[in-house]
Amino acid sequence: MRLTNKQPGEADRKMRLTRPLRVGGWKGAALLLLGMLSANVSAHPHGWIDLSVRVMTDEQGRVEGLRQTWRMDPFYSLVVLEELQQVEGDNLDAALDQLGHEIRDNLATQGYFTEVYLNDELQGLGEVTDYTVMERDGRVSFMFILPLQTSQPLTGSVLRYQVFDPSYYLEVVHEADQGEPLESALVLNGEQQCRLDILPADPDPERVMKAAMLDADEQATPGLGRHFAETGEVACP
Repeated sequence: MRLTNKQPGEADRKMRLTRPLRVGGWKGAALLLLGMLSANVSAHPHGWIDLSVRVMTDEQGRVEGLRQTWRMDPFYSLVVLEELQQVEGDNLDAALDQLGHEIRDNLATQGYFTEVYLNDELQGLGEVTDYTVMERDGRVSFMFILPLQTSQPLTGSVLRYQVFDPSYYLEVVHEADQGEPLESALVLNGEQQCRLDILPADPDPERVMKAAMLDADEQATPGLGRHFAETGEVACP
């Protein structure tokens, strides 16, 4: 559930965007997005990411990883694209490629904002080597494959994952229409007959109130975003 789509206030907008804009080009865009994707920024969601996930499996039906697509919200997408248009001697695709490299490197230090569990056991994550950034309909999308360290059988198992910004500066929600997750928001690769569910977050009302009262210059409780994270679930007989 998206709790708010409020954009930053004018003071917050200037504070967070002016410094990146002075840099210009893809480096400025990278600073902006890396500021968004930082574990040490303030709380209360001031932006959001629309998420879709494809669970990747091999020929034996073992889960290999998660193919994720993150669509940045329209406001931040607009600012990033304006930054990239300032690049001299480079085209947009090349600038987006460089931006993707910067995002990947930053997220690698934070576990890609992703936790994966199989039968309630936390799974180790591998290195992201397959990734790209694209612009579609005015939205910046970051797409990547997050492998598990070890492929795991799905038969008779329940796979769960959460994708969240620990600081809750950004809210991560599955792609939805009128509050209902799209079928394409969670897809299982292969032919296994498994039940797919996207479970809404159920944060404590007091925690919701505290998060809503935090301004952009206030520090969130570490791990706040976990309490507002949706859970993708794949249950296989």
